[in-house]
Amino acid sequence: MSLPVVAIIGRPNVGKSTLVNRLAEVRDAIVHDEPGVTRDRTYRPAYWRDRDFLVVDTGGLVFDDDTEFLPLIREQAMLALSEASVAIFVVDGQAGLTGADEAIATWLRQQPVPVLLAVNKCESPERGAIQAAEFWSLGFGEPFPISSIHGSGTGELLDQLVEYLPPSEDVEEVEEIKVAIVGRPNVGKSSLLNAFVGEQRAIVSPISGTTRDAIDTVVERQGQRYRLIDTAGIRKKKNVEYGPEFFGINRAFKSIRRADVVLMVIDAIDGVTEQDQKLAGRILEDGRACVIVVNKWDAIEKDSYTIYEYEKHLQGRLHFTEWAETIFVSALTGLRVDKIIDLVNTAAEQHKRRVSTSVINEVLEEAVSWHTPPTTRQGRQGKIYYGTQVTSRPPTITLFVNNPDLFNDSYRRYIERQFRQHLGFKGTPIRLLWRGKKLRDLERNNPNRATKV
Repeated sequence: MSLPVVAIIGRPNVGKSTLVNRLAEVRDAIVHDEPGVTRDRTYRPAYWRDRDFLVVDTGGLVFDDDTEFLPLIREQAMLALSEASVAIFVVDGQAGLTGADEAIATWLRQQPVPVLLAVNKCESPERGAIQAAEFWSLGFGEPFPISSIHGSGTGELLDQLVEYLPPSEDVEEVEEIKVAIVGRPNVGKSSLLNAFVGEQRAIVSPISGTTRDAIDTVVERQGQRYRLIDTAGIRKKKNVEYGPEFFGINRAFKSIRRADVVLMVIDAIDGVTEQDQKLAGRILEDGRACVIVVNKWDAIEKDSYTIYEYEKHLQGRLHFTEWAETIFVSALTGLRVDKIIDLVNTAAEQHKRRVSTSVINEVLEEAVSWHTPPTTRQGRQGKIYYGTQVTSRPPTITLFVNNPDLFNDSYRRYIERQFRQHLGFKGTPIRLLWRGKKLRDLERNNPNRATKV
């Protein structure tokens, strides 16, 4: 990563994620009054004065317990610290100094990273200095009394923090391709991310719901930068209780909307479920480019017909995303994982593609000559005057016609197939807007009137 990293370290429930939200001036990190909400390390861009940096949130450190995810959380925190320029050790001023804080302090003193001590939950300026005084004994110099919720004291903390960071330099901004990795729980999303990055970037566990937040990772391949977004597994709404999983799924939906390309991961063993169909519909509704990744392909017994039968199964269950490319991989063994990037590049390119009006009308002219618009029983026939692309991401084409009601769904699908056959658009949805003559006349007579197609 080009920007310096600031690691946020501390035991569970001291307010690390709240501090991350404050420093990054966002509300992206999930905050919930429950230990273990943050598990993976998540990065957020931040700046103070003339310094740009990445603040990395980590899970709560517990050294005397090896149950469930705690060893993996420690591993993620250690990885965050290994790449950090400076660490902020967060403690709870209301709870006071604990044995867990002392254990973390002992470990931090063994690390070759400067440490700043932030005493959080000091909401009262009068009592803040008193609450912070107890933590001088940890040996990290002056403790900074702060309130992550209200922001008090964070300015003084950041003033000291930037002393450890190099000045920001004017660098040419490289365009990123944002790739969201989505799917049901336990289909292998985090394993796929780790296979891409080549390190244990996200915690992988057979326990459902391991990933709770959207995790951004920036990688570069052949001069192209990719922002990979691992997301929480999306279950049926009726099975989700209000809490960390609820927030994680909302983050996953937001990740779809901010992505250029969505990798929809399907478990090869389970096949396409009803939940997968709903998720594919969400991707289509949001207009995102998509690559369907069938994971755990190594676990399937195969013969010469297996892949063709599976493709037929996919086409039957996901017919509304037949424009998406499909690849069969194994994140565990690395089978064909490196090929996904090529499909992502193609989908991203097609997603932002623009086609000239003259080419669009050539396709329309040929399409109409082969299959004329339908005629009603009253003898009224649809007419397409011309078409033009009005936007991209996804490619959106407006067709000016005499009356949109004269074009049934079958003919509209035919026109879309003709565009795909002649122009490609593989890997991305396209939107056709059928605009009637009356609406065009209304716009012409009153150009300032807002219109809706």
